[in-house]
Amino acid sequence: MSRILTIDQGTTSSRSIIFDQNANIQASAQEEYPLFFPDDGWVEINPEHIYRSVVTTLNSLDLSGIEYAGLTNQRETTVIWDRDTHEPI
Repeated sequence: MSRILTIDQGTTSSRSIIFDQNANIQASAQEEYPLFFPDDGWVEINPEHIYRSVVTTLNSLDLSGIEYAGLTNQRETTVIWDRDTHEPI
């Protein structure tokens, strides 16, 4: 049976959910991370926390049988990562 992996990298946490072909949730994992407020109306997240939270959720799930994957993130957020080191640039 084919399964679908979704990764939702949101404002306060990362969540990974696996659905079956009928859109039933088979498994899920969520990892929160700290937010920083350097100025009024500003919110920042350490890119390392984003990366680690996604990896943590994926490592806690059985990814066998995944045939499709989708990813969502926080609107205008952009982080450039080094392909070899996985460090934010």
